[in-house]
Parts: sequence; C-alpha cells; structure tokens
Amino acid sequence: MATFAAPPVLDETTLLPKKLAHSRPLFDPPIVRRAVRESLVKLNPATLAKNPVMFVVEVGAALTTIFLVRDIFIHASGTGFYLQIALWLWFTVLFANFAEAMAEARGKAQADTLRKTKTDSMARRIAPGGAIEVVPASKLRAQDVVICQVGDIIPGDGEVIEGIATVDESVITGESAPVIRESGGDRSAVTGGTKVLSDQIKIRITSNPGETFLDRMIALVEGAERQKTPNEIALNILIAGLTLIFLLAVVTLQPFSGYAVSSAGSGEIPSVAVLVSLLVCLIPTTIGGLLSAIGIAGMDRVIQHNVLAMSGKAVEAAGDVNTLLLDKTGTITLGNRQAVEFAPVDGVSGPELADAAQLASLADETPEGRSIVVLAKQAYNLRGREVADHEAHFIPFSAYTRMSGVDLNGRRLRKGATDVIVQFVIEKGGVIPPNFTEMSDRISRTGGTPLAVADGGRLLGIVHLKDIVKGGMHERLEHLRAMGIRSVMITGDNPLTAAAIANEAGVDDFLAQATPKDKMEYIKKEQAQGRLVAMTGDGTNDAPALAQADVGVAMNTGTMAAKEAGNMVDLDSNPTKLIEIVAIGKQLLITRGALTTFSIANDVAKYFAIIPAMFMATYPALNALNIMRLHSPQSAVLAAVIFNALIIIALVPLALRGVKYKPESAARMLRRNLLIYGIGGIIAPFPGIWLIDRLLGMLHLA
Repeated sequence: MATFAAPPVLDETTLLPKKLAHSRPLFDPPIVRRAVRESLVKLNPATLAKNPVMFVVEVGAALTTIFLVRDIFIHASGTGFYLQIALWLWFTVLFANFAEAMAEARGKAQADTLRKTKTDSMARRIAPGGAIEVVPASKLRAQDVVICQVGDIIPGDGEVIEGIATVDESVITGESAPVIRESGGDRSAVTGGTKVLSDQIKIRITSNPGETFLDRMIALVEGAERQKTPNEIALNILIAGLTLIFLLAVVTLQPFSGYAVSSAGSGEIPSVAVLVSLLVCLIPTTIGGLLSAIGIAGMDRVIQHNVLAMSGKAVEAAGDVNTLLLDKTGTITLGNRQAVEFAPVDGVSGPELADAAQLASLADETPEGRSIVVLAKQAYNLRGREVADHEAHFIPFSAYTRMSGVDLNGRRLRKGATDVIVQFVIEKGGVIPPNFTEMSDRISRTGGTPLAVADGGRLLGIVHLKDIVKGGMHERLEHLRAMGIRSVMITGDNPLTAAAIANEAGVDDFLAQATPKDKMEYIKKEQAQGRLVAMTGDGTNDAPALAQADVGVAMNTGTMAAKEAGNMVDLDSNPTKLIEIVAIGKQLLITRGALTTFSIANDVAKYFAIIPAMFMATYPALNALNIMRLHSPQSAVLAAVIFNALIIIALVPLALRGVKYKPESAARMLRRNLLIYGIGGIIAPFPGIWLIDRLLGMLHLA
C-alpha cells in the first residue's frame, strides 16, 4: 500500500444531520411559511393544469372575478355576493395548493439539511504511476482510486478494495454507532460524506460528481424525481372524467333555465357565479386537491423510517404485496447462533462437558464461542480462567479444519463439526459412544447445530447451538397473515434445519439451500401467478432477485450492486424493516381510498343539500325538497362553497399523516372505511352547510 510521510490536512466537514428524516412537527413554522409561498406560486395556470380539478376551479374563480370587476364598474347590485364567491373559490385553490406544498416542503426541508453535508472535501488520489496527489472531491471520476485515513471524509461513493476500517455513517443513517467496512464480501460499499474513524482503506470510486448516493437522496426527498404512480394516474383519469361530465351538465343548465323561465313567465335564471359554484361543489374537489399531497406524504413517511424509496411506485407496490421473502439470518433470527444446551454422552457429567467446552472457547471471539463461555457460567457457575501461565496453545477455527480448541496441561481439547470431531477421536484411538449419533440427529431435527467436544481420544458430548428467533417475530408474521401477505423464509440451511426454524418463527413457507438462481425462479413463479413480491438483500448475489422483485429493499451496508438493483435502500440496514415498509405502503393506499370515498360521498350529499335551494327561484316546486330550510339561493350557494373550501383544509393533516393502519383483511378494511369515510362523507355536509347558512344569515352576508 502506498505510504507518505506528511499527509496533507483534509477538510473535516461537520457531519449533519444526525437523522436523515427526523420526525418534524406536522405544522413546523418554517415549513408552513415555505408552503404558503409555494401555494401562491402554484397558482400559475401552467402548473395547475397538471391537476384538472383544481384547474377548473381556478378558471371558475377567474371567471367570477372578471364578472365581479364588471359589476363594480357598472354599479350593478349583488357585488357583495360575487365578491364572497370569488374569494372562497380562490381560497379553495389556495388550500389545495397548500396541501401539496406542505407535503413538498417537508421533503425540501430534509433536502436542505442534506445539502449542508455536501462540501468539496479533499481526497488523496493514487495517480497511474503510484504517486499520491491531493485533489478536490469534485474532480474525482468513476474508477479513480483514493486512500482514506483516520479522520478523513470519504470523498465519494465507492468500494473498499484494500484494508479494513470503522466508519461513521451518521450523516446517512443518523445512528452514532460506527460500522466496519472492508474489502471483499458484502460490507465493502462506502458512501461519500461519511467519515473514517480508524485504520486506513483504499477505495475505488464508483460514481461521478452529481451522481452520488447523497445527490440521489437529495433529489428524491425533494420530490424532484417523483413520478405519479399507476393508481394515482388511474384516479386522476377518473376524477378528470367526472369533472368533464359535470362541466357539460352545468354548462347546459343556463339555456334550460332560460327556457323554463320564459315558458313559465316567472322565475330567475342562475347567474354565472351560481353556476360556477355549483360546478365546484359537484366535481370531486376534495380528493382532487389532496391526491398529490397523499402521494408525496407517503414517500415522506417511508423516509421517516430511514428508507430511501427510488419512486412512489415502489411505495405503492409495497401496499399491494402478496408475498414477502425474508432472509433467515439477521431477519427472522438474531443472526448469531447461541449455545443453549450441554448434552453429555453416557458416562460424562454435565459440568465436565461444560468445563472442556469453555476451556476450548476461551480464545474464540466468535459469537458462538462467547455464548459457550457464558452458558457454562450460567449453567454450572464455571468462570473463565487465566490460562496464559499454563503454556496453553490455542488452535483457532478455520474453514479447512472446521474445529478449534486448546492444548493445555497435556490435554487436547477440541470442539467443532460432529464428523470432524469423530474423525479426531478415532485418530487418537478413542471410540464413539453409542448414544452420540442419536443425540446429534435429535438436535439437527429441531433446527439446531450440534457442536461436538472431545478431550483427546475421549468424546465428551455435544454443545447445542441454535439460531435464536427474534422476539415478537411470530406475532409480526401473524400481522402479515392478517393483511393477506404470505411470508417465505430464504436460507442456505438444509431442509431439516430450515423446517424447524420456519415452524418456530411461524412463516408460511421456506426455501432451503437457496442459491441466487433459486431466489429468482421463486420470485418469477409467484409473479406468474399474479402476485406482487417483496424481498430484502445486501449482497451482489442478491442483486438479480432484488431487481426482479416488485419491491426490492437493499441494505445500506450491502454492495453497490445490491443498492443499484433494489428500488428502496434501508439506510439503517435492518432486514426486518421490510415489514414496516409494507405497512406504510398499505397506509398510503388506505389513505387514498378513504379520502376518495369521503370525497365522492361528500359530493353526493352536497347535491341533495344545496341543489333544491339553489334552483328554487328558477323552479319554485323544488322548494319542497329544501329539507334543511336554507335561507335563500344565495346563502345556499355561499354556504356550500365555504364548506367545500374548509373541508379541504380540515383534511390536510389526515392526508399528510395518513389514515391509521391496522393489520386486517381487505374485506374488513373496506367495511370500516365505508362506515367511517363513506357514511361520514354523506353526513358531514348537512350539518356543515346548515351551520354556515345560519351564520351567513346572522351576519347578513347573504
């Protein structure tokens, strides 16, 4: 490795933020101020044209304003009514813009915080001849090789190609605990902006300036790359169609009313303000105004869980997932096998076996070795002993020998795979106890790993190592089942061990001795049957399956290949996060469905609440249907328009926070939503419009 005597001082940027997406108050003052400004900017017709419902409302507001100005100049009567209608129509558009702007402002605030971490630090680049040159990080290109030492800011995304170091990734994950990054394996990826805390590593840069992981994070949380999801597009088409139908219906009302008045010789033709107000109340303004905010807020909720979604489509797809592929190690189990039992053979006591196993494990720094020392202490009060003065010779574990141990005071203590220890005992002239094989098979059948222990030619017994299923995993998988999601455990274990772990955890199915090709084939088989599949992974060998899955969650600690293949990256590298992501996706779909149900039910109720009062001057017979006894056509129109505007702003918190999600079947969820938001949407306009009508009458505003 290249060395140099006097390394230049590098720019040690302050690492912010401590959390990528810490939970901000819903109406954080800076965010509200930004949203208010953006609400006015979004009044631009070219911007608003993307939302057909709000565009129609804005055109109606502009038309009403024009007629208001005309009436002011000709000193016509009723300008106060026109003024109020125009103001409330503009408020309706502004409230809808505010909902979207609030959702966007939260993302932009997160992006601003991330931008503070982007400074042009210096990097030690290895030139083609091997010399070290110090250059700004912005000058680095893909395939450049740099050296990072203690205290250095890693200048760009890359792969460790030499060395091992601890790295502070709090700039990305918000977690203060350092992580290990080393060449080879699934922990070689590093992210620009993180900090080296120990040792020295050589890194091959994998991205060009402007294309780093941090740049992508900023663009995504800011919403600059947000695309409408398929369900959102379909709903936009539906409400655009309803808007067009009601537009045609309202346009034809004036000539029909004129004909009716001329035929009857009495009555009043509805004014433009009344017709525009009627159109605004008929079209689905509530969901039209909140639809975009719901989608943006859904991505924001994922980011609050430290998951970077590459698109809104991925979040939405998570809500429709039918099959969840979970890796066994680290996801369903703790990831490290633990000693849970000492099983001595006939003629050997438990303390004797525990003593030999503990001595053979004193120098074993693996989680399995440490657990044996702890179990011996707990079970038989055997404490770790100082063996340095006894000329102990420790034999480290190796993949070749598959055993480890210690030579101490003439004893040759060994522990390892059963077949290896059996061979060791036979070579030393020992015999295998008759009950040894049965004990080993029993442990294997229960999903454990038998670890044999021998003292020279004497086989002492077995240490039972077990994959510990994470606490609460069974209950979480039950929740998935209640959502109609099938869980599948993926493992490289043999089918016998896999079946035992699967049974204990409560998964619906398992895939044993899984290779990358097996994972791909399983996903394709599920998708061929019309199911949406989600999976998590961190290694290069997981990349094909992550790319094939409908929702692929890559671990931030994983390889660049895995992160590029997935459509989400879990910055905390917590494999169980996939379960939370599915819940967030479902909450997004439920929120959209609930507010759509409320909006349509709300519109239906408004038809019956205001149309009789609106047209009783034109068609006096309709007065019999004015069941709320609204004061006049003017008060009915104004009350409906005010209610229509206020209901949007009242639902903004629900759109941003999302409807509370409970794991349950789709049928039960539908019934609950119809009961709460369907019936609620029908009932709400009646008391709301009636109350506003009475207030308008008391204040002599209509």
